Amino acid sequence: MRNFVFLLCLVLAAPLAGVPLKIAVIPKGTTHSFWKSVEAGAREAGAELGAEIVYKGPLKEDDRAQQIALVQQFLVGAVDGIVLAPLDDNALRGPVRSAKSRGMPVVIIDSALKGEPGKDFASFVATDNHRGGVLGGEELARLLGGKGRVVLLRYAEGSASTLEREAGFLEAVARHPDMTVTVQNRYGGATVSSSQDAALNLIDRIREADGIFCPNESTTHGMLLALRQQGIAGKKAFVGFDASPALLEAVDQGDIQALVAQNPRRMGYMGVKTCVAVLRGEKVESRIDTGCELITAANRDTPAVRAILGN
Repeated sequence: MRNFVFLLCLVLAAPLAGVPLKIAVIPKGTTHSFWKSVEAGAREAGAELGAEIVYKGPLKEDDRAQQIALVQQFLVGAVDGIVLAPLDDNALRGPVRSAKSRGMPVVIIDSALKGEPGKDFASFVATDNHRGGVLGGEELARLLGGKGRVVLLRYAEGSASTLEREAGFLEAVARHPDMTVTVQNRYGGATVSSSQDAALNLIDRIREADGIFCPNESTTHGMLLALRQQGIAGKKAFVGFDASPALLEAVDQGDIQALVAQNPRRMGYMGVKTCVAVLRGEKVESRIDTGCELITAANRDTPAVRAILGN
């Protein structure tokens, strides 16, 4: 009897033959250019693998309640698997555990979730965020000749990806005794507007600083707008994160000296591909690094940078 029940559960959990798989892709938000690239990659993989992609996420990257509600909504049998970029590394653990208990695979992308990849969820597909932060810190140190005062505008508490970038940045800067981080406890938040306001509130400290680091698209763009508003864009060594068209244009203009660029399209693509592989009973890697590159005005046209920008 026990074997019969086990086999019945397997049959009920398995996708029906000939019925296309349906994969929910739930980003942190839907407004930033980064997430539009993730969506493009997810849909590319869906088309390639014959899977239907349902792309739905919170409007803003600070709406944990809405993201939790979306995961719970998809748990009732509407999809076969979930690809999730968790807004909070702890708050989404419960919904992911619920998915696992129902036999629904969850692939985590972009930002870590507390737990063990391959055990608590199927796989973790993301940038090596700590390495990205180290790259940013090393570049800022190079720009400043290993000395000077720098400002770190953080993103948001609970976001594992940016916490790792910030930690990597601080680690890299700490290797230079003549560099001092004068601000490291301020947060820009989920929108460009909130980050611009946070930067303007720090403007006196920024004027005194020699360099600036921001760990994601919204903080980098918000800081850029604040610097331009105050007429000091291009007068500070500025290293940001992510590569939206507006930020790449700022690199070309000299208002930003460098960007640590992820590969969001590959992230979305590999997230869906991994989820489909799990549903088909294939073995997958528990951790997949989607790569990052430092972008400057000097290397914009190199093959490595063109590849990560998708052109």
